Amino acid sequence: MSSPAAYRNILHSLLISAVIFLSVVFSACERKLDIIKNADVLLLPSVTAKNSTTIFTDSGKVQLIMSFEIMESYDNVEQPYSEFRSGIRVSFFEGNDTPAGTVFSKYAKYIEKKKLWELKDSVVVVNESNEKLETEQLFWDQEKDLIYTSRFITITSEDQTVMGTGFESDHRLTRRKIKNVKATIYLKEEEQ
Repeated sequence: MSSPAAYRNILHSLLISAVIFLSVVFSACERKLDIIKNADVLLLPSVTAKNSTTIFTDSGKVQLIMSFEIMESYDNVEQPYSEFRSGIRVSFFEGNDTPAGTVFSKYAKYIEKKKLWELKDSVVVVNESNEKLETEQLFWDQEKDLIYTSRFITITSEDQTVMGTGFESDHRLTRRKIKNVKATIYLKEEEQ
């Protein structure tokens, strides 16, 4: 039989081994939890604004007024963006007292580096001539002053409605092109 001193040495060695093993296990778990926590934080918005109206001015003149229920900005991603999950309403004044146009959609996203807006779900654009563009998805490239979509669109003016698929225009809807016109409906009869 082994002596009591030998048992103590074995017990002591087992105890030290158990402490080292548990320390390694707990520290490994702790590091994984830190990594998980940091990853979760990166998925959260950097800025959140609720029920806000923002007024953009230039030389003291109102250029546009933007209203939204909730905006979330994500700056910790490769392509920083702002998301308006409950929609957005923008009135363009361009220095005038009355709006030169309005835009409404139930969802919007703005990609900062590309200066690109994506509007989705019940998109309505009205220009200063009171012409109305309706579609389900619309992109606005601010750098190129180009709005476009590959989706079905309807443009209604005082005297006609034009429907088609695919659309390009400047932001005022003055230089517009419908790629595939499906129908033109005249709302007023021609005078004879």
